Amino acid sequence: MATHRLLSDEEAARDLRVAAVFADIRETRKTDYINNFWRALANQPELLESTWNRLRQVMAPGALDPLTKELIYIAVSVTNGCSYCTHSHTAAARAKGLSPEQEAEFLAVLGMAAQTNQLVTALQVPVDAAFQVET
Repeated sequence: MATHRLLSDEEAARDLRVAAVFADIRETRKTDYINNFWRALANQPELLESTWNRLRQVMAPGALDPLTKELIYIAVSVTNGCSYCTHSHTAAARAKGLSPEQEAEFLAVLGMAAQTNQLVTALQVPVDAAFQVET
């Protein structure tokens, strides 16, 4: 159960800022669907607006392709234990062409990284001089 109300379209339409963000989400994503994350954030129009603007900027086309950005988002979401973001960005990655084979390989890499991160942390292995960046 949510800790905040999820605003309906009717409630969102009462606030011009919320209505504008919802319209932009629909236009940007080419859908009528507004997910629960945005509906919860709509209780705080300033936070909704700033979060949407930042996400739109970060996830926009750039040096990294859209699928790679989604995979990074999934990895961070898994690491942070965010089930909602893991589910939503896995769906987004699949929509961007993630194949079952790529997903399996990605999950193997994610699991391996988690294991070796825990081992190196437990062993307190010092960082090799060769890996240090000189400034």
